Amino acid sequence: MLLSGGDGKLDTEGLRMDDRYKPSPLRVLLPVGLGTCLSLLGDASLYAVLPTHTADAGVALASVGILLSANRFIRLLLNGPVGALFDRVRRRPLFVSALFLGAVSTAVYGLTQGFWPLLFGRMMWGTAWVGIWIGGNTIVLDVSRDNTRGRWIGLYHVSFFLGAAGGALLGGFLTDLVGFHQAMVIGSCVSLCGAFFALVLLPETRDLRERVSQGAHTTIDEGRALRARRNQRVMFASTVGLYSIHRLAMAGVLQSTFGLFLLGLLGAQVRVAGHTVGVATLTGLGLGLSTVISATAAPVIGGLSDRTGERWRVAAGGLVPGVTGFSLLSVGLPFATLLGVPLVAITGGSNQGLSTVLIGDLGNVGRRSRQLGVLFTAGDLASAIGPPFAYAMVPLIGAKNVYAMMAGLFFCAFVAMLLVDRTIRRS
Repeated sequence: MLLSGGDGKLDTEGLRMDDRYKPSPLRVLLPVGLGTCLSLLGDASLYAVLPTHTADAGVALASVGILLSANRFIRLLLNGPVGALFDRVRRRPLFVSALFLGAVSTAVYGLTQGFWPLLFGRMMWGTAWVGIWIGGNTIVLDVSRDNTRGRWIGLYHVSFFLGAAGGALLGGFLTDLVGFHQAMVIGSCVSLCGAFFALVLLPETRDLRERVSQGAHTTIDEGRALRARRNQRVMFASTVGLYSIHRLAMAGVLQSTFGLFLLGLLGAQVRVAGHTVGVATLTGLGLGLSTVISATAAPVIGGLSDRTGERWRVAAGGLVPGVTGFSLLSVGLPFATLLGVPLVAITGGSNQGLSTVLIGDLGNVGRRSRQLGVLFTAGDLASAIGPPFAYAMVPLIGAKNVYAMMAGLFFCAFVAMLLVDRTIRRS
């Protein structure tokens, strides 16, 4: 994709990268992905066990919501400044430092007790995650090209999905086995191993991108440059909108209401193959299955966008399962729900991966991390708005109709993606 840089120049960095400057995929993806995956152990474990182990943590049940959301408020404040910082300094020291800070935050959960120490740990984790997520995505974009960006980003995002799912499972198991505080200390040690792994093996990538971008411009006429800059603004706004809708629907609405939806649909307990299964177990299984499917869909759909070169059309196509899935959920029948959850999960993987890929396609190497900061700030805000919005609407119109609204929102995004693709082709 050819886009205008500053001063009427055509930025073709994604098409002209010299392979001699590109580290092997394994050399970058392995330390970045493993570090990101292991860093999530503490956060995912705390979400899973804190509501049921408040006495061990020394906090009141009423404070759990504050503690679990504190990191998101910190991210809203820091995404932009940290993104700008990554554009100005070397990537590796910031990313690795964030990994170590994340491991320390998990240690705080295990070595302290009470509301204020845990709140400090959560704020520390929010700060660490900003550096991990913006830095990790920036590093992978640094060493990608137009024909590999979707697959590489998709594979990197697998580490996020696996860390979130595996952390919840491992945290719950260890808490039952050795206790809350010991489980958090073990999680901190594992996260620390990931940080050391990145410290030893991760190469610096900022200078690489600067060398590649230099001399990768071709002068074009001012009219084409103006159109290209206008297209960049349209593409950036559309990408932010896509990611925001994704976070609102998935992290905000579906995850917070799925248990309530199943309770109304099936009751507190269900007979399955002669065994009684609680609705909480079914909720965990459904959301766990959703995470696995999203992790699979992200690199598959990202790779498809690489092979076809039709990034916006693939993004539009990735929304179709979500429209269908939420529509099936809105029917409110067990069989429709069984089909709907995997379909929604496919769109979840597609949206998350391709949103980052589309930022990379803009070609603004010197502003890429800042753009990621804006993207993730919008997503964090949408995911924070989602639960109160959903719980305000459910008593009025029911969970099924809230899911129908999400289907309509995904459909609007589908139309918008096609319109952006049409606009770019016409110009």
